[in-house]
Amino acid sequence: MEGGVGGEVDHLAGERATAQFDVEHMKVAWAGSRHAVDVADRMARLVASDPVFRKDNRTMLPRKELFKDTLRKAAHAWKRIVELRLTEEEANLLRLYVDQPGYVDLHWGMFVPAIKGQGTEEQQKKWLPLAYRFQIIGCYAQTELGHGSNVQGLETTATFDPKTDEFVIHSPTLTSSKWWPGGLGKASTHAVVYARLITEGKDYGIHGFIVQLRSLEDHSPLPGVTLGDIGGKFGSGAYNSMDNGVLRFDHVRIPRDQMLMRLSQVTKEGKYVHSDVPKQLLYGTMVFVRQTIVADASKALSRATCIAVRYSAIRKQFGPQTGGPETQVLNYKTQQSRLFPLLASAYAFRFVGEWLKWLYTDVTHKLEAKDFSTLQEAHACTAGLKAVTTSATADGIEECRKLCGGHGYLNSSGLPELFAIYVPACTYEGDNVVLLLQVARFLMKTVSQLASGKQPVGTTAYMGNIQYLMQCKCGVNTAEDWLNPAAIREVFEARALRMAVNCAQNINKAPSQEEGFYELSPDLLEVAVAHIQLIIVTKFIEKLEQDIPGEGVKEQLCILCNVYALYLVHKHLGDFLSTGSITARQGALANEQLGKLYAQVRPNAVALVDAFNYTDHYLGSVLGRYDGNVYPALYEEAWKDPLNDTDVPDGYQEHLRPLLKQQLKLSRL
Repeated sequence: MEGGVGGEVDHLAGERATAQFDVEHMKVAWAGSRHAVDVADRMARLVASDPVFRKDNRTMLPRKELFKDTLRKAAHAWKRIVELRLTEEEANLLRLYVDQPGYVDLHWGMFVPAIKGQGTEEQQKKWLPLAYRFQIIGCYAQTELGHGSNVQGLETTATFDPKTDEFVIHSPTLTSSKWWPGGLGKASTHAVVYARLITEGKDYGIHGFIVQLRSLEDHSPLPGVTLGDIGGKFGSGAYNSMDNGVLRFDHVRIPRDQMLMRLSQVTKEGKYVHSDVPKQLLYGTMVFVRQTIVADASKALSRATCIAVRYSAIRKQFGPQTGGPETQVLNYKTQQSRLFPLLASAYAFRFVGEWLKWLYTDVTHKLEAKDFSTLQEAHACTAGLKAVTTSATADGIEECRKLCGGHGYLNSSGLPELFAIYVPACTYEGDNVVLLLQVARFLMKTVSQLASGKQPVGTTAYMGNIQYLMQCKCGVNTAEDWLNPAAIREVFEARALRMAVNCAQNINKAPSQEEGFYELSPDLLEVAVAHIQLIIVTKFIEKLEQDIPGEGVKEQLCILCNVYALYLVHKHLGDFLSTGSITARQGALANEQLGKLYAQVRPNAVALVDAFNYTDHYLGSVLGRYDGNVYPALYEEAWKDPLNDTDVPDGYQEHLRPLLKQQLKLSRL
């Protein structure tokens, strides 16, 4: 998708001419449907053509101006959504392409889903219409100064007072201060606050409460509420547009019916009562949130690879020693071996994200039927996918910055800000290491149950084939044999299962299960990663088993799938060798085939990133421009910096001139 300023010449036309597939059909394969392509195209152009949504100056704005700019854009976006009567799908895409973190992200992404998932029908009827019309603005106040991943350790209290039929919300310690919730610092009027429910002198653990924080008349904090922004964060622009907040309560009273009561409630007399609704229903919301995070990983990594691929095709450095034209950086094998696996990963994450949408629907239907048989597996799968995709994406964005050389370090490349905006995903909604240990714990339990004949389900079903996978030999004899999806799948299954079984055996040797788990936790992380990488490879292979229209499209996706899988074999060769899943010679053949695959990706690389269908506005990068007109854009962008408003800098008279004229006033010692 073209967009933004530019010359009339397409400097990447030659690259696009070498594509061996139909780009329009690849756009459909990426987006999921022709309808999705068309809607995204329309919303992206709507945002790109609106001057209010300008973002090229974002990294130069002071924090206060940046935040005000965020408020302006959010209000204008809502105005356009209402004026144009956009559908929910269109509105979500419009907000995506505005591409500026702000309070609306948490309002729609956390506050509304929390009320939907944990509120009674009556509570939903009261609160959701207000939230849908933005008559209130909500955030999700769970994390505290002293506790993040350990939710059960939260200290904020909600003590029921039967005399007044109210809960008293209180922050008993400094570390109980709510800390980090987006939108809390300056924008939100309400929050779903997570606190320890105490009634009749008993602590019933963590529950959610809807608490008003600010006046709906003048936006001032309500009595007993102390709140503000926690301060500047990593990077220029980036996540500094978000008002992450701090919040303390001093015995703030709320009506009893503002406890989210779908799963449990407190009566007027102070009795704690469980409802008939199973608590497992909360898993549905969790799967939904994590599915969104995985989808966001593919978007962020695809943006970074789009910038790096296009710039690498334009940039030329060195050449043959005999003279002649310089070589495109994208032609260097070292560039390809670092960049093409990231391109393949972007596609892999996209397709596993598509599958997660199906999983969310499946889990929802099973929950409604009170079938909880696959819940633990779905939880482990989504937790692991969140951890693996976000870590790989954060690392991948930084690698793309380095692949763009010195110019990648400029804010105008778009990559420093993209990294700074994205990297918190490795921590929020579950620290990645903690999540992977949860996955590992589930895998150890699954392995321990194999002896009893209990068949694993879903993404762990391969473990039921333990007798074969523990002793099978990889049948690869030539480099081309690595192009067989069945061979790839079997090797990944054998590696994942053998690593899990080995860890389970070592844990059993420890004095206790917990001590063994603690001592082996670094190894268990690798077990979890192996399992999740198997899932991603499997879902990519399954995508290729579908009917994919368009000339050459399936062939190119097959190449990318093989790049992704064989790169993982190369990267984790020690695991594959130590488990006996492959031999050293087969590892060498995988590497040989990987080099051949890179050569097949090369003529299609620019077209493959074009298929992401991103406007220049959304990419926000002078290096990743659709027309490849990089150098004039870099030069022009430099002059926009406020430091260039004057030829002589502020401070010249006070500091530079005295130094140059030898007129510094020296103190006599």
